[in-house]
Amino acid sequence: MAVRRDPDVNHAMCPSRLILEHVTSRWGVLVLAALLERSYRFSELRREVGGVSEKMLAQTLQTLERDGFVHRDAKPVIPPRVDYSLTELGKEAAEQVWGLARWTEKRTDDVLAARTAYDEARTS
Repeated sequence: MAVRRDPDVNHAMCPSRLILEHVTSRWGVLVLAALLERSYRFSELRREVGGVSEKMLAQTLQTLERDGFVHRDAKPVIPPRVDYSLTELGKEAAEQVWGLARWTEKRTDDVLAARTAYDEARTS
């Protein structure tokens, strides 16, 4: 089987699909957006990203770190201090997904109106 050299997100086996999934996941977007503002400690980040469990935040941070978007800085102090920030690659990704997030905030009323119209048409 030939290996595809150029990424094509429409190709079923393209690795870019998994990267896209990571940065556009529910928590991925929100973590990237928060870290775009500044670095955070874990507990601060959890408060900033409302509704995320410790487990999901830890998994999301680990995934984003593995992909090269997040830098984890563990300081050898007592008590332990770990700060999370964006890498240059992470800043670029965060700016992209944050634009989409801001757009959804601005267009929420339009989407809700479209849903209502759709639902009303389906029940008539």
